[in-house]
Amino acid sequence: MQQQELLAEVLSDLVRINNDRVEGYEQSIEATDDVDLKALFQRMIDDSRRYATQLYDELVALGEQRRFGTTAAGKLYRTWMDIKTAFTGHDRHAILSFCEYGEDAAQRAYSTALRSDITMPYRIRELIANQQKALRNDHDIIKTYRDVQRIVY
Repeated sequence: MQQQELLAEVLSDLVRINNDRVEGYEQSIEATDDVDLKALFQRMIDDSRRYATQLYDELVALGEQRRFGTTAAGKLYRTWMDIKTAFTGHDRHAILSFCEYGEDAAQRAYSTALRSDITMPYRIRELIANQQKALRNDHDIIKTYRDVQRIVY
């Protein structure tokens, strides 16, 4: 496979992980009545849509035009979350734990992309690194919310 095709695969995977993130946070908004979490999750949805658009723009610049959905792992995770929410109700700690799991998956995808030996232009590597840094910050926010929730109750 040519380097450009490999790079396109990496970028496509990151678009899909952001799509997973959007769907996961949309589901989390539905699962909670907490206004603070709804606002936080909406911001994360907006960020992931922006990240996916930036990545897609790079794919278009490479001459790629693909349709994007979500990953199979993301779909399985959301199905599991649906089942878990049905049994636990709208438990804030459980929702935040599910969100942290999703953020861990995003970090793994971005780390894999950055560690790959695929040749990529500096601007793309920088874009991926900057997005990963922002996602790491979101992970830490989710973890803090979850940990504070555990202490409060």
